[in-house]
Amino acid sequence: MKKYRIVNRTRFTAFAVLVIIVCAFAVSSIMGINNASGASTQEYVQVKVTSGDTLWNLAKEYGPKNTDTRMVVYEICQLNNITASDLMAGQFITIPTEL
Repeated sequence: MKKYRIVNRTRFTAFAVLVIIVCAFAVSSIMGINNASGASTQEYVQVKVTSGDTLWNLAKEYGPKNTDTRMVVYEICQLNNITASDLMAGQFITIPTEL
């Protein structure tokens, strides 16, 4: 049996730390611990437009509370690829409940 001797203690310590970091990263990747999708998940509600509805009223009713209604209307337009004049009764639109 061959015996090994540590010649350079600094190089050995750096190698051991590197091996530990790589192993920790590999284990966390396999187990899915470093998954950040839960932090960035946005919730939406789908609403059927009825006669007389406006984007402003829908944003105030279904959009996030304590948020500028103009921002919610802008997000609704971007999300659904529409403008206020495109809104028609019977149409389904997606409204963010959080910004």
